[in-house]
Formats: sequence, structure tokens, C-alpha cells
Amino acid sequence: MRAGTYVRQPGGFSAFIPKALPPSIDLNSTLQTLLSNADRALGRLDGSIQTLPDPELFVLMYVRKEAVLSSQIEGAQSSLTDVLNAEADIMNPDSPRDVFEVLNYVQAMDTGLQLLENLPVSIRLIKEIHSTLLKGVRGQHSEPGELRRSQNWIGPRGCTLQEAVYVPPPVHEMMEALSSWERYIHEEDECPLLIKIALIHAQFETIHPFLDGNGRIGRLLITFLLCEKEVLQKPVLYLSHFFKQERATYYELLQNVRDRGEWETWLEFFLRGLTEVSRGATETARDIVSLRERHRKAIQEQFGRTAANGLKVLETLYSRPIISVKTIVDLTSLSYTSANQLMERFLAEQILVEITGQARYRKFRYAEYIELFSELR
Repeated sequence: MRAGTYVRQPGGFSAFIPKALPPSIDLNSTLQTLLSNADRALGRLDGSIQTLPDPELFVLMYVRKEAVLSSQIEGAQSSLTDVLNAEADIMNPDSPRDVFEVLNYVQAMDTGLQLLENLPVSIRLIKEIHSTLLKGVRGQHSEPGELRRSQNWIGPRGCTLQEAVYVPPPVHEMMEALSSWERYIHEEDECPLLIKIALIHAQFETIHPFLDGNGRIGRLLITFLLCEKEVLQKPVLYLSHFFKQERATYYELLQNVRDRGEWETWLEFFLRGLTEVSRGATETARDIVSLRERHRKAIQEQFGRTAANGLKVLETLYSRPIISVKTIVDLTSLSYTSANQLMERFLAEQILVEITGQARYRKFRYAEYIELFSELR
């Protein structure tokens, strides 16, 4: 009863009707310690990103990693390599078909951050990003950009409402719960911000206001709220790394909130995830600085008169880590022959590696940089 109650419906199933936020939270010593750790870890991450030369160059890789991992939680098979290959127009018949879902996630992140410049986190905003998320991909028939007008449920593929693991509130109660949820986002209160974001995420997943895409939208909201409240200046937290590693626990704790009102256990889990992922993302930022300095030095010492153009190409690689000789032509205005010679210098220094195995239309990969965003890190 602490988080809400199950109510029997005319169809013979029970749906969950959530109580309005906030619940009364026991901010015990464990939670206080975890909250302090998460605050410090996020602060260090934000500081580390600000030390990067032109942070915008590097943010897209953080976003891509979050997109891949969040989509994988929902069953997508595409990897970061698949996404980068798709962006570089490298056609591979063995690539998972869901790669465009991940690309939509990247676009939804960008769309949401642009909207935040003039629009707060709100029902209107989530509808906009939902439309982007499902455009032209699996789920496109689930009313992209529209709140559901029918009952949905969660459970094994093919299960009925009566067999569902969880049934969210019916449409009328959903609309009331969602309006209350939106009001809570903008209420001024004394709840620590990270605790509040954890409550907002859990309540959104409980309300489940769309026919498809609720998990991904809910995880996007975490980033939007951190950026809107200026905890992070850039969207560099790939919290889905932790949620994917602890996927069963993630789902179990959200359900335990509904079934048993175990808010504190969920909050502990969420704060541990923030701390762990923030530390990993901070380490990645430091490794980027080290890698960049090493490769800048190699270019300055080994590229001779082409060093200036080499440095220009290097900076581009941080946002577009798969390129072609034509890319160099476009960046530098060199002739194709000169651009090809410059590429050979990158290959000789092992900064880039050729990945297509073709004689023409070759593509080259900034492998060491991409590896910094490996799912295993």
C-alpha cells in the first residue's frame, strides 16, 4: 500500500494504481552515505568533462554508448560497432536490423536536450522524444508521440493480461497519475535531487504511459533531469551500463516498490549505480585526454608539413571515429592524392586501421578511441 494498490478490473485482471509522489523516505545512514558518494562522483565526472578540449567533440560517443546499452536492456542486439558502421554507411548483411532503433535513441537524446533549452521536463517533452524514438522502427505502430489509449501490460512474450507480471494503471488512472507525476517534477521541496530523480524514474516506469518504449524514455529522463538541473553540463552518464549489468535486479526492485513499497532498497540501488558509472565515465574522460595527447604528439613529430592537417583530422575523429579518404578531402581541401598520402601516415603510426578490406571506397577506424567506450569498461 505504500507505493499504491492493485485494483481488480472488469476484465478479471488487477491493475496497479500508484500513489502520488513523494513517499515518506527513511533517509537512513546507508542512504545518506550512498547519496554523498553519488554527489561526489557526479561532480568529479562533470569536472573531468570540462577539462576536455572542446567537450562537444567527445559527448556523442558517451551518448552512443548509453543508446546502445539502454536499447540492449530492451532486447536490441546492436553493438556500438554496429551503430558506428551504420553511421559511416558501411553495409554489413550480418548487422542486426535493430541498429536504427539505437540511432533513433541518439537522435531522441539530441532532440530532448535541444527542447530543454526552452521546455522543462514534462509530458509534452516526453511525447516529443517518444515520437523521435519510434519513428520508422519496430514499435512505430504503437502510436509514436501519443500517450496510450488502451491497457498495456508487462510479461513474457505472448502472455495475456491475466498472465502478466505487471499491469500498469488503466488509461483514466494513468492520466491522473501522469499529471501528478509532472507536478512533482516541478515542486520545490527539500528532497535531495538525486533521490528525487530516482523517484521520478521509478514512478514513470510504474505509470508506463506509452504502448512501447517506456523503458528507454524513462532512462532518457534521468539524463534530461541531470542536465536540466545542471548536475551535469553534458549528457555523459551512461547509467544503462549499470542497469544492463544488473538487469534482473533492476526490474525486480522496481516491482518490489509496487508490491511491497520498498522505496529505500530501490534508492540504494540507484545511487550505487550513479556512483559506479560516474567513476567509470570519469576514467574514460581521463583516458581520452591521455590518448589525444599521445596521438597529437605523434602527429606533430612524424607528419612533417602535413601535421596541421593531421591534427585537424584527429579532432574530427573524436566525434566521427570511422572516416574515409573523402572525409579528409572535405575537411582539409587537399587533393584526393594528398589526402590518401595523409591517410597512409595515420596508418603507419597505427592511429587508424583499415576495416573494409577493399581496394576502393575504404573506411578507416579510430580503434583505440572506440575501445575506450567498450561495453566491458
